[in-house]
Amino acid sequence: MRILKLMITGISLPWLLFCSTVAAGQDHTGPDQIIDASRNYLAGFAEELTQEGYDVSFEPGRLDPRLQMAACDLPLALEFSGDPWRSTQPNLQVSCIGERPWRMYLSISLEIRGQALAAARPIGRGERVQAGMFESRTVIVNAMRRGTITDEEHLAGMELRRSVNAGTIFTPDLITAPDAIARGDHVMITARSGQFSVSTRGRALAAAGIGEQVMVENLGSSRRVRALVVSPGHVEIPM
Repeated sequence: MRILKLMITGISLPWLLFCSTVAAGQDHTGPDQIIDASRNYLAGFAEELTQEGYDVSFEPGRLDPRLQMAACDLPLALEFSGDPWRSTQPNLQVSCIGERPWRMYLSISLEIRGQALAAARPIGRGERVQAGMFESRTVIVNAMRRGTITDEEHLAGMELRRSVNAGTIFTPDLITAPDAIARGDHVMITARSGQFSVSTRGRALAAAGIGEQVMVENLGSSRRVRALVVSPGHVEIPM
């Protein structure tokens, strides 16, 4: 039996449960049964990701051949004990929930290969990423602990936090949304209350992004107020 459950961790995480029954008449669960169950579990995991365009390779770790766990009257349950998208050496939790319950962990080697966006040329800190600055490359996704960016729409127009060399894989911590307003920019200040609003021209006293607050100066009255940036060149203040 396999159950697929999706969990959100920045990207969707396939979480599989594979059950394997110990042969009737056995008085223990040995390493061969545990390894076989883990291979079936990992094969199911790989099959799900293959359908999503990934290439998965795996190899269960070794167990002491003298290992003897209690015979399980119910199918063995397996699941990752950590996030397989964040490590190439995750553990599998193998457990029996029958009359003689037990639990153990099996180390595995796991590589998930997929496409990610990388810098096509050196890019300086503060530059905005545009078409032609990035390209798609095959990477071991779960070796990238800081994650990857696969959607061009999530990258184009963003600003780099630091300089990168050609071939650098873009990760979420490398980019930031550019400021919608720069210090000294002329802005439209809108005071809004329900359906009523009034607008006037002003000047930004600091840089800020959409959703951030910024001090602005009313050019007509010279009054300084704190406003919310709602779009490039536009801020709002409550009434």
